[in-house]
Amino acid sequence: MVYGEASKKRRIISFVLFVLFLLFAYLQLNDPDPLLWVSIYLLIALLMLVSNYKTIPKIILWGILVALLLYASTYFYFVVDWLQTENKNELFGEMVYEKSYLEGTREFLGLLISAIAVVYLLKK
Repeated sequence: MVYGEASKKRRIISFVLFVLFLLFAYLQLNDPDPLLWVSIYLLIALLMLVSNYKTIPKIILWGILVALLLYASTYFYFVVDWLQTENKNELFGEMVYEKSYLEGTREFLGLLISAIAVVYLLKK
């Protein structure tokens, strides 16, 4: 692959991720704590957009990555609870208030997806 083609491909991927994280942010508007989650997803979307036009310092990306992973670790016990259930498909259904591990696991996965996006930028 020629350098220009690789650069174009990365720009397209970053733009697609930008749109995807904007969608994630929009879907959080009905969350019980929308400000937190919309902010997280908008931050990742903004990083994707800015990365197409400017190099983001690695120290900033590493800081965001560490923060995301530390925050995700606070939800890990929900994942353990969910893994111990029989019906794993519940994760993709409605929120059941008696089963807080569902929302906690979803939030863990959202943070993990965000962290993976930051890793992509670190490798870019």
